[in-house]
Amino acid sequence: MTSISSPTRQDNGGFRALLGRFPFLPALLILVVLLILNGIFEPNSLSFRSLTGLVRTYLALMLLAVAQTYVVYAADIDLSVGAIASLVNVTIIVLMQHWGGGGLSVLAALGIGVLVGLACGLVNGFVVAALRLQAIVATFATSIFFTGLALVILPVAGMPAPTVFWRTYGGTFFGIPFVFYAAAALAILLYLLARTRLATQLLAVGDGQQAAFQSGLPVTAIRIGGYALCGVFAALAAFCITGDTASGDPLVGAKMTLFSVAAVVLGGSALSGGFGTVAGSVIAALIIGLINSLVFFAGTPSHWQNFVQGLAILAALMVGVLVSRRGRA
Repeated sequence: MTSISSPTRQDNGGFRALLGRFPFLPALLILVVLLILNGIFEPNSLSFRSLTGLVRTYLALMLLAVAQTYVVYAADIDLSVGAIASLVNVTIIVLMQHWGGGGLSVLAALGIGVLVGLACGLVNGFVVAALRLQAIVATFATSIFFTGLALVILPVAGMPAPTVFWRTYGGTFFGIPFVFYAAAALAILLYLLARTRLATQLLAVGDGQQAAFQSGLPVTAIRIGGYALCGVFAALAAFCITGDTASGDPLVGAKMTLFSVAAVVLGGSALSGGFGTVAGSVIAALIIGLINSLVFFAGTPSHWQNFVQGLAILAALMVGVLVSRRGRA
């Protein structure tokens, strides 16, 4: 009896160890399947040009998913990431236009945008960690506040971005699209952040705040740091949104918040905190993009597309979560 069940336990243990080291594997497998399905329904979707367009369109969601992951590490959540992206979007658009739209004015506006995102993250961190309000309620409230600020800055959508900005984002350098340089820079940044003390401490706090506090960790400061990091990545996402849409819109990030949460879960992170991977969140953001493309390529009627997209994302979430749970069981 032992000789029959032992290999099964060993196989499950190996699978669990593999998932523990690479929790994004289920998401990666789903990504490969979706690429194949997209290729079947539309062969041109696998061309270099189409894949470039996919990355260009969903790079902002990748960054928002990364932003969400860092707060989820500590068992928190941020329902204001989309609103922060909207606020930064209109802020930099207005500043670029006001300062003339030249190269230096664009860089200055981007610098201000990062500071705006950082400030929003610090506000969230203070409200949640220092004042000890429920994260889901507090960040929902701040999302309304940030959206209100965005509407004050730019009441009506449509102000165009300077030509130098959107041409750079959509352009190529030495034959390689700019978005791939941005994606490579993101990969390097995430690699470096994964080896910082803050990332490790966020996971420790998510694994148990009381235990982290008793071990001497400054839990409040760490959680505020996670929200600050989230705000910075939301600002970077706003830069991508601005480059892709070439305009300002105070409500542009509204629908992206829940997509970022879905990407975090689909990517293998636990909303209860203490376990996760930013690589999985990035992959999951691409999965959401490929699902949207597949629904369109399959010829789904327009009035059914949202319904089918929702079902497909839900199915992907169920598969990813079930596989991850089995691996950790």
